[in-house]
Order: sequence, then structure tokens, then C-alpha cells
Amino acid sequence: MPRTAKTTPIERELQEICRQYQVDILYAFGSRAKEALAMLRGEIDTLSDRPSDLDIGAKPNRAASWGVWDKVGLAQDLEDLFHIHRVDLVSLADAGPYLAAEIIAGERLFADDSYLADEYDLYIWRRVADHEFLEKERLRHVLRIAS
Repeated sequence: MPRTAKTTPIERELQEICRQYQVDILYAFGSRAKEALAMLRGEIDTLSDRPSDLDIGAKPNRAASWGVWDKVGLAQDLEDLFHIHRVDLVSLADAGPYLAAEIIAGERLFADDSYLADEYDLYIWRRVADHEFLEKERLRHVLRIAS
């Protein structure tokens, strides 16, 4: 969050949640990402009253060993923080390259280290590029066999 403004109370609470669950980077993505960022920055008080959930992507730190209950706890704490009925939580450690790219293209809500978070974003984009190249090669091979 490269801003010079003061940290808002909700940002401090999010930082505490992320440290509690050993989250290195937290993103909001999907239809409510910008709204979540605006709430975090104090630009709005609450998310709009829509039935859609809030999609969150989290990168755990290397020391974290998230079990099911850790993920449930993190999702519930984020639901309470954003006053929303449902958070869909995706661990970036479990996401494929395209989902990971969708997540990092959203809004970064927290980074324990901004430089390392930027490096991680670049790693994800490289993963997508590598995957696309390999997929094109695979399709060429399949088409060559089929003909």
C-alpha cells in the first residue's frame, strides 16, 4: 500500500489479522475488489448491500502451515472486518497460474513487505507466460498426432 496517508483503523485491524494467520500478501479480486480497497482506505464506511461475496486471495508465509480451520478462521475474521456475509478465500499456494494471475490483478490490501510482494507478482506473471508457452506446444503436439 504505497500511500503516505495515515493508516486507518480497519487497515491496522487487517494487518493484525494477516500477522495472526501468517499472511504475507492479501488481495481482493473480482467484482468487489475496488470497493474493499475503498473501505480499507476509509473512503467508504461499508461495502454496498449486494448479495455477492468478497473474493480474497492470500499468500501464506513460508512458516505457515494452514489447515482447514486456519482458512475458515481467516475467512470468518475477514467477513467480520468487512461486515459481509461471505468471503471466498483462495490460498495462492494452491492456485493455478491463471487464477493466481486473476488474484494479483485485483487490489493488494496488505503486504508484509511491498518489495517482496512486487517480486511475487512478477513471479506469477512469469508462471502464466511459461504456462501459455507450454500449452501452445502441447496443442501443437496433439494436432500433429491427430493429423
